Amino acid sequence: MHSHKRSWSLFGGVLASGHAYAADAPSQAGTDAGTLQVISGWFTAPLFEIGDVAITSIGLIRVVVIITVAWWLSKIGQNLLTRLATHRPNFNHAALYTLNRLLHYILLTVGFLIGLSSIGIDMSKFALFASALGVGVGFGMQNLISNFVAGLMLLFEKSLKIGDFIELESGISGEVREINIRSTVITTNDNIDIVVPNSVFVNGHVMNWTMRDVYRRIHVPFGVAYGSDKELVRKAALEAADAVPHTLTGDDKRKPQVWLTAFGDSSLNFELIVWLTSDAVKRPGAVQADYLWAIETALGKYAIEIPFPQRDLHVRSWSPEARPPTPNSK
Repeated sequence: MHSHKRSWSLFGGVLASGHAYAADAPSQAGTDAGTLQVISGWFTAPLFEIGDVAITSIGLIRVVVIITVAWWLSKIGQNLLTRLATHRPNFNHAALYTLNRLLHYILLTVGFLIGLSSIGIDMSKFALFASALGVGVGFGMQNLISNFVAGLMLLFEKSLKIGDFIELESGISGEVREINIRSTVITTNDNIDIVVPNSVFVNGHVMNWTMRDVYRRIHVPFGVAYGSDKELVRKAALEAADAVPHTLTGDDKRKPQVWLTAFGDSSLNFELIVWLTSDAVKRPGAVQADYLWAIETALGKYAIEIPFPQRDLHVRSWSPEARPPTPNSK
């Protein structure tokens, strides 16, 4: 009997607690709904306006997501193009780089325009706004715009490609590593990266050593003493060219030559004319040093004298004050 009373009391407690929870549930639901309304208000509250369009936080997040997706699609497209190029050995790597950059720019531009449309900005009004903004900002961003246009010209004209070895008017020389929106990265033979604005390549004079052909001819000047056998000098210089691994071989039209170029003050001036291999073209300083080293060794082998400037002083008269004393004058 007592157990039945205990069971009924437990059952009554459970029902009471259930009624209490049911009574508190509407208040809890109301609290959650209020929190959601506050958060929704934060995201939908207008931050600023462009024309008649109110820009909200959720709208800006939507634009960022769309641009991020466009950037992600750009990376996927570039990877696909790179994989296709690896299966074609004859594919032009400079053309692949140009395609990748253009695909990247186009997809980002399309993503940016779609993002603006998603928040309700009319493209016609945006075009008018952009043109008005461009007039005002264009003066301050003139260099940036000119560099961007110059970069597009370089990509389309193909006068400058990835891997080309160039020399600027300032004397800087190196290999082209990247052609970006604003600038081009050049790596020198000392492994120094130099960032050059794209407008420099359009407005200035640029020497491209590998634009049309990967081979290049250099002139290595040297001099010998007057009276030296010219044929022996030629033989020594050609042997020096053969001893240097940078010399191009197997092409009868591009054999090394030795030219007598001038009669100097104290020497016969010669030049060793050699065509370089494709790898040596991009290392002019080290290549010049190797040929000079080999020429000096070959001239010493045949006992050919390398002259140095000499001056003979002939004194025609002395003044009495400057004349040195003689033993008889003491």
